[in-house]
Amino acid sequence: MIPVADSEEVRVDIEARDRYRIMWLAGIREVDMTQHCLKTFAECDRHRVDTKLRRQTLRLSVANPPAAWYLCALPIPWDWQRNAHLAFEYAPGETWAGDALVRGLGVHLANARPIMGWGEHSIPRDAQMRASRLYRTCRNWQFAWWLRSHRDVPDAPPFTEKDIDEEGPEQLEFS
Repeated sequence: MIPVADSEEVRVDIEARDRYRIMWLAGIREVDMTQHCLKTFAECDRHRVDTKLRRQTLRLSVANPPAAWYLCALPIPWDWQRNAHLAFEYAPGETWAGDALVRGLGVHLANARPIMGWGEHSIPRDAQMRASRLYRTCRNWQFAWWLRSHRDVPDAPPFTEKDIDEEGPEQLEFS
């Protein structure tokens, strides 16, 4: 049973049944289609998620909700097919429980519903980076294309050298 959430928040209960190296939750307001992984969502609302906890609850304010929230978790050892992803949106009074694309990460939502139906098919055939495997297979990038076409989420302002964060957001680097 999903606990009742205050109507002024989205409640996200996460149960990690596998171990994860990276786990984050972003409230998406802009997209940057020149990037992949977390950087696709440009300047987003970041919510603390602890990879060491088996169970945790996040409470997200709906005072100024983003276009969507996106939960991403990369397993140990890394395996693309076991990456967990869940896109969801504010939906007062609705609840949902299920897995975040894979069986290792269970999620319960209150005052929210998952966004389904996006994937590699969401990327336009003529998208500049579509030929790149890193971009085409990035589920964050796929969802960003869906947001652009279904929710009119704006593009982030152009990136400049002064915007570089030496620590940077957590991203999986392929070598």
